Amino acid sequence: MTKDMAGGSRGSGAYRGLLGILHKDHIVAPEGFNRWLVPPASIAIHLCIGSVYAWSVFNPALSRQLGVVAPAAEDWSLGAVVWIFSVAIVFLGLSAAFAGKWLEQVGPRMVGVVAALLWGGGFIVGSAGIATHQLWLLYLGYGVLGGCGLGLGYVSPVSTLIRWFPDRRGMATGMAIMGFGGGAMIAAPLKGWLLNLFERAPAYLGPREAVATVTENGRLFAETASGRLEVVIASAAQAAELPGGGEAGVYVVGTGDTGAAATFLVLGVAYLVVMMIAAFSYRVPREGWTPEGWQPKPVASGMITQKNVHIDQALKTPQFWKLWVMLCFNVTAGIGVIGVAKTMMSDIYGTTMPWIVTGAFASTYVLMISVFNMLGRFFWASASDYIGRKLTYATFFLLGTILYLSIPFFATAGAANPSILYLAGFYIATMIIFSMYGGGFATIPAYLADMFGTMHVGGIHGRLLTAWSTAGVLGPLAITSLRQMSVGNAIEDLAAKIDPEAFHTAFGAPVAQLQELVAAKTVTIAKLMEIAPPGTVDPTPGLYNTTMYCMAALLVVAFFANLAIRPVRERHHHNEPELAAVPVE
Repeated sequence: MTKDMAGGSRGSGAYRGLLGILHKDHIVAPEGFNRWLVPPASIAIHLCIGSVYAWSVFNPALSRQLGVVAPAAEDWSLGAVVWIFSVAIVFLGLSAAFAGKWLEQVGPRMVGVVAALLWGGGFIVGSAGIATHQLWLLYLGYGVLGGCGLGLGYVSPVSTLIRWFPDRRGMATGMAIMGFGGGAMIAAPLKGWLLNLFERAPAYLGPREAVATVTENGRLFAETASGRLEVVIASAAQAAELPGGGEAGVYVVGTGDTGAAATFLVLGVAYLVVMMIAAFSYRVPREGWTPEGWQPKPVASGMITQKNVHIDQALKTPQFWKLWVMLCFNVTAGIGVIGVAKTMMSDIYGTTMPWIVTGAFASTYVLMISVFNMLGRFFWASASDYIGRKLTYATFFLLGTILYLSIPFFATAGAANPSILYLAGFYIATMIIFSMYGGGFATIPAYLADMFGTMHVGGIHGRLLTAWSTAGVLGPLAITSLRQMSVGNAIEDLAAKIDPEAFHTAFGAPVAQLQELVAAKTVTIAKLMEIAPPGTVDPTPGLYNTTMYCMAALLVVAFFANLAIRPVRERHHHNEPELAAVPVE
Protein backbone atom coordinates (compact mmCIF):
# COMPACT_ATOMS: atom_id res chain seq x y z
CA MET A 1 0.00 0.00 0.00
CA THR A 2 1.39 3.42 -0.92
CA LYS A 3 1.68 6.31 1.48
CA ASP A 4 -1.20 8.21 -0.08
CA MET A 5 -3.37 5.11 -0.18
CA ALA A 6 -2.63 4.43 3.44
CA GLY A 7 -3.43 7.99 4.32
CA GLY A 8 -6.67 7.68 2.44
CA SER A 9 -7.62 4.56 4.36
CA ARG A 10 -6.95 6.25 7.68
CA GLY A 11 -8.91 9.29 6.55
CA SER A 12 -11.94 7.30 5.47
CA GLY A 13 -12.10 5.60 8.85
CA ALA A 14 -12.52 8.98 10.50
CA TYR A 15 -15.74 9.63 8.63
CA ARG A 16 -18.61 7.39 9.74
CA GLY A 17 -22.36 7.61 9.88
CA LEU A 18 -23.87 10.54 8.06
CA LEU A 19 -20.47 11.91 7.05
CA GLY A 20 -19.54 8.54 5.60
CA ILE A 21 -21.87 8.93 2.61
CA LEU A 22 -20.03 12.14 1.74
CA HIS A 23 -16.55 10.57 1.69
CA LYS A 24 -14.84 9.72 -1.60
CA ASP A 25 -14.75 6.00 -0.75
CA HIS A 26 -18.55 5.93 -0.99
CA ILE A 27 -18.93 7.76 -4.30
CA VAL A 28 -16.76 5.57 -6.58
CA ALA A 29 -18.60 5.21 -9.89
CA PRO A 30 -19.79 1.67 -10.82
CA GLU A 31 -18.65 -0.16 -13.95
CA GLY A 32 -20.12 1.40 -17.09
CA PHE A 33 -20.80 4.77 -15.47
CA ASN A 34 -21.18 7.57 -18.04
CA ARG A 35 -18.49 10.15 -17.30
CA TRP A 36 -20.57 12.88 -18.99
CA LEU A 37 -22.95 12.82 -16.01
CA VAL A 38 -20.26 14.48 -13.83
CA PRO A 39 -19.79 17.84 -15.63
CA PRO A 40 -23.43 18.99 -15.06
CA ALA A 41 -22.93 18.79 -11.27
CA SER A 42 -19.74 20.83 -11.55
CA ILE A 43 -21.40 23.39 -13.79
CA ALA A 44 -24.42 23.70 -11.45
CA ILE A 45 -22.23 24.50 -8.44
CA HIS A 46 -20.13 26.94 -10.44
CA LEU A 47 -23.22 28.67 -11.81
CA CYS A 48 -24.29 29.32 -8.22
CA ILE A 49 -20.97 30.58 -6.90
CA GLY A 50 -20.24 32.38 -10.19
CA SER A 51 -22.99 34.84 -9.34
CA VAL A 52 -20.26 36.70 -7.45
CA TYR A 53 -19.33 38.21 -10.82
CA ALA A 54 -22.70 39.98 -10.88
CA TRP A 55 -21.88 41.74 -7.61
CA SER A 56 -21.93 45.15 -9.32
CA VAL A 57 -25.71 44.78 -9.73
CA PHE A 58 -25.94 45.22 -5.95
CA ASN A 59 -23.76 48.35 -5.89
CA PRO A 60 -26.53 50.93 -6.56
CA ALA A 61 -28.95 49.35 -4.07
CA LEU A 62 -26.41 48.91 -1.26
CA SER A 63 -24.96 52.42 -1.71
CA ARG A 64 -28.44 54.00 -1.30
CA GLN A 65 -30.10 51.57 1.11
CA LEU A 66 -31.35 54.44 3.33
CA GLY A 67 -31.96 57.11 0.72
CA VAL A 68 -33.31 54.57 -1.83
CA VAL A 69 -33.88 57.11 -4.58
CA ALA A 70 -30.47 58.78 -4.02
CA PRO A 71 -27.59 58.19 -1.57
CA ALA A 72 -28.10 59.58 1.96
CA ALA A 73 -25.29 60.75 4.23
CA GLU A 74 -25.31 57.51 6.28
CA ASP A 75 -25.47 55.26 3.25
CA TRP A 76 -22.49 53.03 2.55
CA SER A 77 -20.06 54.41 -0.01
CA LEU A 78 -19.33 52.65 -3.30
CA GLY A 79 -15.81 51.95 -2.05
CA ALA A 80 -17.11 50.22 1.09
CA VAL A 81 -19.53 48.11 -0.95
CA VAL A 82 -16.94 47.10 -3.56
CA TRP A 83 -14.62 45.90 -0.79
CA ILE A 84 -17.20 43.26 0.21
CA PHE A 85 -16.61 41.69 -3.20
CA SER A 86 -12.85 41.92 -2.57
CA VAL A 87 -13.11 40.19 0.81
CA ALA A 88 -15.09 37.35 -0.79
CA ILE A 89 -12.38 36.86 -3.41
CA VAL A 90 -9.65 36.96 -0.74
CA PHE A 91 -11.33 34.20 1.25
CA LEU A 92 -11.98 32.27 -1.97
CA GLY A 93 -8.23 31.99 -2.53
CA LEU A 94 -7.36 31.34 1.11
CA SER A 95 -9.98 28.61 1.55
CA ALA A 96 -8.99 27.00 -1.77
CA ALA A 97 -5.35 26.93 -0.66
CA PHE A 98 -6.16 25.25 2.66
CA ALA A 99 -8.80 22.92 1.16
CA GLY A 100 -6.52 21.45 -1.53
CA LYS A 101 -5.15 18.59 0.58
CA TRP A 102 -8.50 18.09 2.32
CA LEU A 103 -10.17 17.71 -1.08
CA GLU A 104 -7.76 14.91 -1.97
CA GLN A 105 -8.50 13.16 1.33
CA VAL A 106 -12.30 13.35 1.43
CA GLY A 107 -13.33 13.85 -2.20
CA PRO A 108 -15.54 16.35 -4.02
CA ARG A 109 -18.92 15.50 -2.48
CA MET A 110 -18.01 16.45 1.09
CA VAL A 111 -16.26 19.60 -0.07
CA GLY A 112 -19.28 20.49 -2.24
CA VAL A 113 -21.71 20.09 0.68
CA VAL A 114 -19.65 22.37 2.93
CA ALA A 115 -19.42 24.87 0.08
CA ALA A 116 -23.23 24.89 -0.22
CA LEU A 117 -23.67 25.56 3.50
CA LEU A 118 -21.15 28.41 3.48
CA TRP A 119 -22.24 30.12 0.24
CA GLY A 120 -25.98 29.89 0.93
CA GLY A 121 -25.52 30.70 4.62
CA GLY A 122 -23.30 33.66 3.76
CA PHE A 123 -26.14 35.24 1.78
CA ILE A 124 -28.54 34.72 4.68
CA VAL A 125 -26.16 36.36 7.18
CA GLY A 126 -25.59 39.17 4.66
CA SER A 127 -29.34 39.68 4.43
CA ALA A 128 -29.47 40.28 8.18
CA GLY A 129 -26.63 42.80 7.84
CA ILE A 130 -28.51 44.78 5.19
CA ALA A 131 -31.79 44.71 7.09
CA THR A 132 -30.12 46.07 10.25
CA HIS A 133 -27.71 48.32 8.29
CA GLN A 134 -24.72 46.62 9.90
CA LEU A 135 -21.93 46.62 7.34
CA TRP A 136 -19.78 44.20 9.35
CA LEU A 137 -22.45 41.51 9.08
CA LEU A 138 -22.45 41.89 5.31
CA TYR A 139 -18.66 41.51 5.31
CA LEU A 140 -18.87 38.47 7.60
CA GLY A 141 -21.71 36.78 5.71
CA TYR A 142 -21.03 37.42 2.05
CA GLY A 143 -17.33 38.23 2.37
CA VAL A 144 -15.93 35.69 4.85
CA LEU A 145 -18.43 32.80 4.97
CA GLY A 146 -19.53 33.22 1.37
CA GLY A 147 -15.93 33.63 0.23
CA CYS A 148 -14.97 30.32 1.87
CA GLY A 149 -17.94 28.73 0.10
CA LEU A 150 -16.64 30.17 -3.17
CA GLY A 151 -13.20 28.63 -2.68
CA LEU A 152 -14.46 25.18 -1.70
CA GLY A 153 -17.04 25.12 -4.48
CA TYR A 154 -14.48 26.30 -7.01
CA VAL A 155 -11.84 23.59 -6.40
CA SER A 156 -14.18 20.67 -5.73
CA PRO A 157 -14.59 19.53 -9.37
CA VAL A 158 -11.20 20.35 -10.93
CA SER A 159 -9.05 17.32 -10.09
CA THR A 160 -12.10 15.05 -10.41
CA LEU A 161 -12.82 16.10 -13.98
CA ILE A 162 -9.15 15.90 -14.95
CA ARG A 163 -9.29 12.26 -13.83
CA TRP A 164 -12.50 11.65 -15.79
CA PHE A 165 -11.07 13.30 -18.93
CA PRO A 166 -7.32 12.51 -19.09
CA ASP A 167 -7.62 12.64 -22.88
CA ARG A 168 -8.69 16.32 -22.89
CA ARG A 169 -7.27 18.20 -19.91
CA GLY A 170 -7.98 21.66 -21.25
CA MET A 171 -11.55 20.84 -22.19
CA ALA A 172 -12.08 19.18 -18.80
CA THR A 173 -10.93 22.19 -16.82
CA GLY A 174 -12.93 24.42 -19.17
CA MET A 175 -16.06 22.44 -18.35
CA ALA A 176 -15.24 22.47 -14.65
CA ILE A 177 -14.89 26.22 -14.50
CA MET A 178 -17.10 27.54 -17.31
CA GLY A 179 -20.10 27.69 -15.03
CA PHE A 180 -18.31 30.11 -12.73
CA GLY A 181 -17.96 32.57 -15.59
CA GLY A 182 -21.58 32.06 -16.60
CA GLY A 183 -23.02 32.46 -13.12
CA ALA A 184 -23.62 36.17 -13.60
CA MET A 185 -25.46 35.45 -16.85
CA ILE A 186 -28.28 34.02 -14.76
CA ALA A 187 -27.67 36.01 -11.58
CA ALA A 188 -27.58 39.51 -13.12
CA PRO A 189 -31.17 39.53 -14.45
CA LEU A 190 -32.38 37.44 -11.50
CA LYS A 191 -30.90 39.85 -8.96
CA GLY A 192 -32.30 42.82 -10.88
CA TRP A 193 -35.75 41.25 -10.99
CA LEU A 194 -35.72 40.43 -7.27
CA LEU A 195 -34.51 43.92 -6.34
CA ASN A 196 -37.36 45.46 -8.35
CA LEU A 197 -39.84 43.02 -6.84
CA PHE A 198 -38.95 43.89 -3.24
CA GLU A 199 -38.15 47.59 -3.69
CA ARG A 200 -40.40 50.11 -1.90
CA ALA A 201 -40.36 53.84 -2.67
CA PRO A 202 -39.60 56.31 0.18
CA ALA A 203 -42.04 58.97 1.38
CA TYR A 204 -42.36 61.87 -1.08
CA LEU A 205 -42.64 65.41 0.36
CA GLY A 206 -43.05 67.35 -2.86
CA PRO A 207 -41.09 69.26 -5.52
CA ARG A 208 -37.79 70.77 -4.45
CA GLU A 209 -39.02 74.35 -4.67
CA ALA A 210 -42.10 73.59 -2.54
CA VAL A 211 -40.20 72.13 0.42
CA ALA A 212 -38.20 74.26 2.87
CA THR A 213 -34.77 72.68 3.38
CA VAL A 214 -31.69 73.47 5.44
CA THR A 215 -28.14 72.10 5.24
CA GLU A 216 -26.32 71.13 8.45
CA ASN A 217 -22.88 69.50 8.49
CA GLY A 218 -23.28 68.67 4.84
CA ARG A 219 -26.65 66.91 5.37
CA LEU A 220 -29.95 68.08 3.96
CA PHE A 221 -33.03 68.41 6.21
CA ALA A 222 -36.64 69.37 5.46
CA GLU A 223 -38.75 71.50 7.80
CA THR A 224 -42.16 69.81 8.15
CA ALA A 225 -45.15 70.07 10.45
CA SER A 226 -44.00 66.92 12.25
CA GLY A 227 -40.47 68.24 12.72
CA ARG A 228 -37.15 68.21 10.92
CA LEU A 229 -36.54 65.19 8.66
CA GLU A 230 -33.40 64.16 6.81
CA VAL A 231 -34.09 64.07 3.10
CA VAL A 232 -32.50 63.54 -0.30
CA ILE A 233 -33.30 65.33 -3.52
CA ALA A 234 -33.93 63.13 -6.54
CA SER A 235 -33.65 64.17 -10.15
CA ALA A 236 -36.30 63.18 -12.67
CA ALA A 237 -34.07 60.35 -13.92
CA GLN A 238 -33.52 58.99 -10.41
CA ALA A 239 -37.20 59.19 -9.51
CA ALA A 240 -38.16 57.42 -12.73
CA GLU A 241 -36.29 54.31 -11.56
CA LEU A 242 -38.59 53.87 -8.54
CA PRO A 243 -41.25 51.12 -8.70
CA GLY A 244 -44.02 52.46 -10.89
CA GLY A 245 -42.02 55.64 -11.50
CA GLY A 246 -41.80 58.73 -9.35
CA GLU A 247 -41.54 62.49 -9.41
CA ALA A 248 -38.43 64.62 -9.05
CA GLY A 249 -38.22 66.29 -5.68
CA VAL A 250 -37.67 65.65 -1.97
CA TYR A 251 -37.82 62.18 -0.38
CA VAL A 252 -37.50 61.21 3.30
CA VAL A 253 -34.45 59.15 4.25
CA GLY A 254 -35.14 55.76 5.85
CA THR A 255 -38.75 55.38 4.72
CA GLY A 256 -38.18 53.13 1.69
CA ASP A 257 -36.41 49.89 0.85
CA THR A 258 -34.16 48.95 -2.06
CA GLY A 259 -35.14 45.28 -1.69
CA ALA A 260 -31.53 44.16 -1.17
CA ALA A 261 -32.13 42.35 2.14
CA ALA A 262 -35.00 40.24 0.81
CA THR A 263 -33.06 39.51 -2.38
CA PHE A 264 -30.10 38.20 -0.39
CA LEU A 265 -32.37 35.95 1.66
CA VAL A 266 -34.12 34.41 -1.36
CA LEU A 267 -30.83 33.83 -3.19
CA GLY A 268 -29.21 32.26 -0.12
CA VAL A 269 -31.93 29.64 0.22
CA ALA A 270 -31.99 28.92 -3.54
CA TYR A 271 -28.21 28.52 -3.80
CA LEU A 272 -28.14 26.23 -0.76
CA VAL A 273 -30.69 23.86 -2.29
CA VAL A 274 -29.20 23.76 -5.80
CA MET A 275 -25.62 23.24 -4.59
CA MET A 276 -26.65 20.46 -2.22
CA ILE A 277 -28.34 18.55 -5.03
CA ALA A 278 -25.30 19.04 -7.29
CA ALA A 279 -22.82 17.96 -4.59
CA PHE A 280 -24.68 14.67 -4.08
CA SER A 281 -24.36 14.04 -7.84
CA TYR A 282 -20.54 13.90 -7.73
CA ARG A 283 -18.81 10.57 -8.53
CA VAL A 284 -15.12 9.67 -8.80
CA PRO A 285 -13.64 7.01 -11.11
CA ARG A 286 -12.21 3.82 -9.67
CA GLU A 287 -8.46 3.53 -9.28
CA GLY A 288 -6.73 2.90 -12.59
CA TRP A 289 -9.76 3.82 -14.72
CA THR A 290 -9.17 5.21 -18.23
CA PRO A 291 -11.60 6.06 -21.06
CA GLU A 292 -12.44 3.05 -23.20
CA GLY A 293 -9.95 2.64 -26.05
CA TRP A 294 -7.77 5.54 -24.91
CA GLN A 295 -4.01 5.23 -24.63
CA PRO A 296 -1.70 8.05 -23.49
CA LYS A 297 0.09 9.49 -26.49
CA PRO A 298 3.84 10.03 -26.49
CA VAL A 299 4.62 13.53 -25.25
CA ALA A 300 5.83 15.67 -28.13
CA SER A 301 6.33 18.83 -26.10
CA GLY A 302 8.91 19.33 -23.37
CA MET A 303 6.37 21.57 -21.64
CA ILE A 304 4.21 18.57 -20.70
CA THR A 305 5.54 16.10 -18.13
CA GLN A 306 4.51 12.49 -17.45
CA LYS A 307 5.99 12.71 -13.94
CA ASN A 308 4.59 14.21 -10.76
CA VAL A 309 5.65 16.90 -8.30
CA HIS A 310 4.44 16.76 -4.70
CA ILE A 311 2.15 19.60 -3.59
CA ASP A 312 4.68 20.90 -1.06
CA GLN A 313 7.59 20.59 -3.48
CA ALA A 314 5.69 22.54 -6.15
CA LEU A 315 5.93 25.69 -4.06
CA LYS A 316 9.74 25.41 -4.18
CA THR A 317 9.85 25.65 -7.97
CA PRO A 318 10.16 28.91 -9.94
CA GLN A 319 7.45 27.63 -12.30
CA PHE A 320 4.83 27.82 -9.56
CA TRP A 321 5.64 31.43 -8.74
CA LYS A 322 5.79 32.50 -12.37
CA LEU A 323 2.36 30.97 -12.88
CA TRP A 324 1.25 32.72 -9.67
CA VAL A 325 2.34 36.11 -11.04
CA MET A 326 0.64 35.41 -14.38
CA LEU A 327 -2.67 34.51 -12.75
CA CYS A 328 -2.48 37.34 -10.21
CA PHE A 329 -1.83 40.09 -12.76
CA ASN A 330 -4.30 38.72 -15.31
CA VAL A 331 -7.00 38.60 -12.63
CA THR A 332 -6.08 42.00 -11.18
CA ALA A 333 -6.52 43.54 -14.62
CA GLY A 334 -10.04 42.16 -14.96
CA ILE A 335 -11.53 41.71 -11.51
CA GLY A 336 -11.60 45.37 -10.55
CA VAL A 337 -13.45 46.20 -13.75
CA ILE A 338 -15.95 43.37 -13.19
CA GLY A 339 -16.71 44.68 -9.70
CA VAL A 340 -17.80 48.08 -11.05
CA ALA A 341 -18.86 47.08 -14.57
CA LYS A 342 -22.36 48.50 -14.39
CA THR A 343 -21.16 51.73 -12.77
CA MET A 344 -18.34 52.08 -15.31
CA MET A 345 -20.63 51.74 -18.32
CA SER A 346 -23.03 54.34 -16.87
CA ASP A 347 -20.17 56.72 -15.99
CA ILE A 348 -18.47 56.57 -19.40
CA TYR A 349 -21.43 56.61 -21.75
CA GLY A 350 -24.50 57.32 -19.59
CA THR A 351 -23.90 61.07 -19.71
CA THR A 352 -22.96 61.33 -23.39
CA MET A 353 -25.45 58.81 -24.84
CA PRO A 354 -28.29 58.58 -22.31
CA TRP A 355 -30.76 57.55 -24.99
CA ILE A 356 -28.80 54.29 -25.45
CA VAL A 357 -26.96 53.67 -22.17
CA THR A 358 -29.87 53.38 -19.76
CA GLY A 359 -29.94 51.42 -16.53
CA ALA A 360 -31.28 48.42 -18.43
CA PHE A 361 -28.47 48.70 -20.99
CA ALA A 362 -25.86 48.75 -18.22
CA SER A 363 -27.45 45.66 -16.63
CA THR A 364 -27.33 43.89 -19.99
CA TYR A 365 -23.66 44.84 -20.24
CA VAL A 366 -23.03 42.97 -16.98
CA LEU A 367 -24.92 40.01 -18.43
CA MET A 368 -22.80 39.99 -21.59
CA ILE A 369 -19.62 40.12 -19.52
CA SER A 370 -20.80 36.89 -17.93
CA VAL A 371 -21.58 35.34 -21.33
CA PHE A 372 -18.10 36.07 -22.73
CA ASN A 373 -16.47 35.14 -19.43
CA MET A 374 -18.16 31.74 -19.62
CA LEU A 375 -17.61 31.13 -23.34
CA GLY A 376 -13.99 32.23 -23.03
CA ARG A 377 -13.37 29.63 -20.34
CA PHE A 378 -14.45 26.78 -22.56
CA PHE A 379 -13.08 28.17 -25.85
CA TRP A 380 -9.61 29.16 -24.68
CA ALA A 381 -9.13 26.10 -22.45
CA SER A 382 -10.13 23.79 -25.32
CA ALA A 383 -7.93 25.72 -27.77
CA SER A 384 -4.97 25.30 -25.43
CA ASP A 385 -5.15 21.52 -26.03
CA TYR A 386 -4.06 22.26 -29.61
CA ILE A 387 -1.86 25.37 -29.46
CA GLY A 388 -0.35 24.80 -26.02
CA ARG A 389 -0.80 26.61 -22.71
CA LYS A 390 2.21 28.89 -23.10
CA LEU A 391 1.09 30.28 -26.45
CA THR A 392 -2.46 30.67 -25.14
CA TYR A 393 -1.28 32.86 -22.27
CA ALA A 394 1.02 34.84 -24.56
CA THR A 395 -2.09 35.66 -26.60
CA PHE A 396 -3.96 36.75 -23.48
CA PHE A 397 -1.27 39.19 -22.44
CA LEU A 398 -0.35 40.67 -25.83
CA LEU A 399 -3.88 41.15 -27.09
CA GLY A 400 -5.10 42.20 -23.63
CA THR A 401 -2.51 44.97 -23.40
CA ILE A 402 -3.62 46.42 -26.72
CA LEU A 403 -7.30 46.25 -25.76
CA TYR A 404 -6.82 47.88 -22.34
CA LEU A 405 -4.95 50.74 -24.00
CA SER A 406 -7.83 51.17 -26.48
CA ILE A 407 -10.47 51.75 -23.78
CA PRO A 408 -9.35 55.31 -22.84
CA PHE A 409 -9.42 56.19 -26.54
CA PHE A 410 -13.00 54.96 -26.97
CA ALA A 411 -14.09 56.72 -23.75
CA THR A 412 -12.46 60.06 -24.58
CA ALA A 413 -13.50 60.03 -28.23
CA GLY A 414 -17.06 59.07 -27.28
CA ALA A 415 -17.25 61.99 -24.85
CA ALA A 416 -16.03 64.51 -27.41
CA ASN A 417 -18.13 63.13 -30.25
CA PRO A 418 -20.96 60.85 -29.05
CA SER A 419 -21.17 58.04 -31.57
CA ILE A 420 -22.37 54.48 -31.44
CA LEU A 421 -19.12 53.45 -33.16
CA TYR A 422 -17.07 54.39 -30.09
CA LEU A 423 -19.56 52.65 -27.82
CA ALA A 424 -19.35 49.53 -30.02
CA GLY A 425 -15.54 49.65 -29.95
CA PHE A 426 -15.56 49.88 -26.15
CA TYR A 427 -18.11 47.07 -25.90
CA ILE A 428 -16.21 44.69 -28.20
CA ALA A 429 -12.84 45.43 -26.57
CA THR A 430 -14.14 44.69 -23.08
CA MET A 431 -15.94 41.53 -24.18
CA ILE A 432 -12.73 40.10 -25.67
CA ILE A 433 -10.86 41.09 -22.50
CA PHE A 434 -13.34 39.21 -20.33
CA SER A 435 -13.26 36.14 -22.58
CA MET A 436 -9.49 35.98 -21.99
CA TYR A 437 -9.95 36.74 -18.30
CA GLY A 438 -12.18 33.69 -17.99
CA GLY A 439 -9.93 31.69 -20.29
CA GLY A 440 -7.00 32.34 -17.97
CA PHE A 441 -8.88 30.76 -15.06
CA ALA A 442 -9.97 27.72 -17.06
CA THR A 443 -6.57 27.06 -18.64
CA ILE A 444 -4.43 27.36 -15.50
CA PRO A 445 -5.32 23.90 -14.04
CA ALA A 446 -4.25 22.24 -17.32
CA TYR A 447 -1.07 24.35 -17.31
CA LEU A 448 -0.40 23.10 -13.76
CA ALA A 449 -1.02 19.48 -14.81
CA ASP A 450 1.43 19.95 -17.69
CA MET A 451 4.06 21.36 -15.34
CA PHE A 452 3.60 19.26 -12.19
CA GLY A 453 1.66 16.15 -13.26
CA THR A 454 -1.86 15.14 -12.25
CA MET A 455 -1.24 13.51 -8.87
CA HIS A 456 -1.59 16.69 -6.77
CA VAL A 457 -3.02 19.10 -9.32
CA GLY A 458 -6.12 19.79 -7.20
CA GLY A 459 -4.09 20.84 -4.17
CA ILE A 460 -1.53 22.78 -6.21
CA HIS A 461 -4.37 24.58 -7.99
CA GLY A 462 -5.90 25.49 -4.64
CA ARG A 463 -2.64 27.04 -3.46
CA LEU A 464 -2.19 28.91 -6.71
CA LEU A 465 -5.58 30.52 -6.15
CA THR A 466 -3.99 32.66 -3.44
CA ALA A 467 -3.02 34.74 -6.48
CA TRP A 468 -6.75 35.31 -6.95
CA SER A 469 -7.02 36.44 -3.33
CA THR A 470 -4.23 38.95 -3.88
CA ALA A 471 -5.82 40.15 -7.09
CA GLY A 472 -9.13 40.46 -5.28
CA VAL A 473 -7.51 43.18 -3.17
CA LEU A 474 -5.30 44.81 -5.80
CA GLY A 475 -7.91 45.06 -8.57
CA PRO A 476 -10.75 46.78 -6.68
CA LEU A 477 -8.25 48.85 -4.67
CA ALA A 478 -6.68 50.14 -7.87
CA ILE A 479 -9.91 50.92 -9.66
CA THR A 480 -11.68 52.50 -6.68
CA SER A 481 -8.72 54.56 -5.45
CA LEU A 482 -7.76 55.75 -8.92
CA ARG A 483 -11.40 56.50 -9.73
CA GLN A 484 -11.88 58.36 -6.44
CA MET A 485 -8.77 60.39 -7.12
CA SER A 486 -10.14 61.27 -10.56
CA VAL A 487 -13.55 62.13 -9.07
CA GLY A 488 -11.97 64.42 -6.47
CA ASN A 489 -9.91 66.24 -9.06
CA ALA A 490 -12.91 66.57 -11.38
CA ILE A 491 -15.14 68.01 -8.63
CA GLU A 492 -12.53 70.57 -7.62
CA ASP A 493 -12.05 71.63 -11.25
CA LEU A 494 -15.80 71.97 -11.81
CA ALA A 495 -16.37 73.86 -8.55
CA ALA A 496 -13.69 76.37 -9.57
CA LYS A 497 -15.61 77.13 -12.77
CA ILE A 498 -18.98 77.70 -11.07
CA ASP A 499 -20.13 81.09 -9.80
CA PRO A 500 -19.97 81.04 -5.95
CA GLU A 501 -23.48 82.49 -5.66
CA ALA A 502 -24.89 79.80 -7.93
CA PHE A 503 -23.07 77.16 -5.87
CA HIS A 504 -24.48 78.52 -2.58
CA THR A 505 -27.99 78.66 -4.01
CA ALA A 506 -27.82 75.08 -5.28
CA PHE A 507 -26.31 73.44 -2.19
CA GLY A 508 -27.15 75.79 0.68
CA ALA A 509 -23.50 76.19 1.65
CA PRO A 510 -20.44 78.09 0.34
CA VAL A 511 -17.70 76.61 -1.86
CA ALA A 512 -15.42 76.69 1.20
CA GLN A 513 -17.40 73.69 2.54
CA LEU A 514 -16.88 71.68 -0.65
CA GLN A 515 -15.12 68.69 0.98
CA GLU A 516 -17.78 68.46 3.68
CA LEU A 517 -20.54 68.53 1.07
CA VAL A 518 -18.78 65.90 -1.03
CA ALA A 519 -18.36 63.60 2.00
CA ALA A 520 -22.10 63.88 2.72
CA LYS A 521 -22.83 63.09 -0.98
CA THR A 522 -24.61 66.46 -1.32
CA VAL A 523 -22.21 67.55 -4.07
CA THR A 524 -21.50 65.22 -6.99
CA ILE A 525 -20.17 65.64 -10.51
CA ALA A 526 -23.68 65.25 -11.92
CA LYS A 527 -25.11 67.96 -9.66
CA LEU A 528 -22.24 70.32 -10.43
CA MET A 529 -22.78 69.83 -14.16
CA GLU A 530 -26.36 71.06 -13.72
CA ILE A 531 -25.10 74.51 -12.72
CA ALA A 532 -21.81 74.55 -14.64
CA PRO A 533 -21.28 77.26 -17.31
CA PRO A 534 -22.47 76.36 -20.83
CA GLY A 535 -19.87 74.41 -22.79
CA THR A 536 -18.30 72.77 -19.73
CA VAL A 537 -17.11 69.26 -20.62
CA ASP A 538 -18.40 66.51 -18.35
CA PRO A 539 -15.31 64.75 -16.90
CA THR A 540 -17.19 61.55 -15.99
CA PRO A 541 -16.27 59.50 -19.11
CA GLY A 542 -12.57 59.89 -18.36
CA LEU A 543 -12.67 58.70 -14.75
CA TYR A 544 -11.25 55.25 -15.63
CA ASN A 545 -8.49 56.19 -18.09
CA THR A 546 -5.62 56.03 -15.59
CA THR A 547 -6.86 52.67 -14.33
CA MET A 548 -6.78 51.16 -17.82
CA TYR A 549 -3.18 52.26 -18.38
CA CYS A 550 -2.19 50.58 -15.09
CA MET A 551 -3.97 47.35 -16.05
CA ALA A 552 -2.15 47.26 -19.39
CA ALA A 553 1.19 47.62 -17.58
CA LEU A 554 0.37 44.60 -15.39
CA LEU A 555 -0.26 42.45 -18.46
CA VAL A 556 3.13 43.39 -19.86
CA VAL A 557 4.78 42.05 -16.69
CA ALA A 558 2.67 38.88 -16.89
CA PHE A 559 3.73 38.38 -20.53
CA PHE A 560 7.41 38.22 -19.56
CA ALA A 561 6.65 35.88 -16.63
CA ASN A 562 4.98 33.48 -19.07
CA LEU A 563 7.85 33.87 -21.53
CA ALA A 564 10.27 32.68 -18.82
CA ILE A 565 8.36 29.43 -18.08
CA ARG A 566 10.50 26.28 -18.54
CA PRO A 567 9.87 22.59 -17.69
CA VAL A 568 10.27 21.62 -14.02
CA ARG A 569 13.72 20.24 -13.23
CA GLU A 570 14.17 16.54 -12.54
CA ARG A 571 15.22 17.08 -8.93
CA HIS A 572 11.67 18.26 -8.05
CA HIS A 573 10.00 15.04 -9.29
CA HIS A 574 8.98 12.11 -7.10
CA ASN A 575 11.71 9.50 -6.70
CA GLU A 576 9.35 6.68 -5.69
CA PRO A 577 7.78 5.12 -8.83
CA GLU A 578 4.87 3.63 -6.92
CA LEU A 579 4.06 6.99 -5.29
CA ALA A 580 4.13 8.78 -8.62
CA ALA A 581 1.63 6.30 -9.97
CA VAL A 582 -1.04 7.16 -7.41
CA PRO A 583 -3.82 9.11 -9.15
CA VAL A 584 -5.50 12.22 -7.80
CA GLU A 585 -8.45 11.47 -5.55
